[in-house]
Amino acid sequence: MSAPVFFRRACTPTLAEIVEWTGATAPAGAELSTVITSVAPLDLAGTGALTFLDNPRYAPMVAATRASACLVPAKFAAIVPAGTVALIATEPYRSIAVILAKLYPDALRPSSIFGTEGISPGAFIHPEARIEAGVTIDPGAVIGPRAEIGSGTTIGANSVVGPDVRIGRSCSIGPQSTILNALIGNQVIIHPGVRIGQDGFGFAMSARGHLKVPQIGRVVIQDDVEIGANSAIDRGSNRDTIIGEGTKIDNLVQIAHNVVIGRHCVIVSQGGISGSTTLGDFAVTGGQAGLTGHLTIGTGAQIGAQAGVMADVPAGARVVGSPAQPVRDLFKQTAILKRLARGEWNKPGANAPVEEKN
Repeated sequence: MSAPVFFRRACTPTLAEIVEWTGATAPAGAELSTVITSVAPLDLAGTGALTFLDNPRYAPMVAATRASACLVPAKFAAIVPAGTVALIATEPYRSIAVILAKLYPDALRPSSIFGTEGISPGAFIHPEARIEAGVTIDPGAVIGPRAEIGSGTTIGANSVVGPDVRIGRSCSIGPQSTILNALIGNQVIIHPGVRIGQDGFGFAMSARGHLKVPQIGRVVIQDDVEIGANSAIDRGSNRDTIIGEGTKIDNLVQIAHNVVIGRHCVIVSQGGISGSTTLGDFAVTGGQAGLTGHLTIGTGAQIGAQAGVMADVPAGARVVGSPAQPVRDLFKQTAILKRLARGEWNKPGANAPVEEKN
């Protein structure tokens, strides 16, 4: 069986072009006409490959790399082997992202499964839908009445775009996604299996039973948002659920009705944000973090993995644990518990304050 090539290289740049794209600094006398044919990890890179070091944890692997060139911070340049050109970059990971986008542009977002452009004869498009020129719609997709889709957008196979939905330009909607009751901006990436705009979880609960509350709001997704596979975003109950510009949402995330997420937030996989909670710009929630409803998470706040957040979090704060608390508080409590478990608490001097480390 031949090895499949899922992403074909668009170009074979020289090191001179790499330097131009990234602003990296090459050592004096480096052979900048060397052609780069691939990007690979430190331990797998060979002749013609470009590699990089961003996380210091992998610094011991640099000395053994056989790559033609390596993007590194200045402090690690000295450990790059003689046969590898050390390209000094202030942000190697960001630089490698720029290079990968140039080499493999098809990997930036989901594209047509058929690798074609235009509207497939197997798509089902309501005559009242408005489709701009340059839209690609794959087989099995359903576009409802009065829906509008902007130019350069791709709708994946078997996806559903509901009545009156608006999707902007240069978006990518992955296969098997459903988009209902939503307004979507430009350059939005929605990965396969995403559910947007379905009912929020709203019931008037009582001893007589749980009465369903009609959810009459919308989902508003601003420009440059990316939503990972199989995530769900519920429409608002009586106001909108809003995802701010540039926000990145991982796979398997649940966002409830009336949630407002600010600009450039990061929501990591398997997290859940309950109804009417607001996140400020640049907030981050770690994997499996859970936020109860009606909270305010401040600008730039960071919520650790598996945290259970039951109270507001101030701007810039870092909280962990369940119930979530400031990082330093948790470390203090953990240190005290360890001392108790070892039977040290009643020893002389054991009650001295726990030293904090910055």
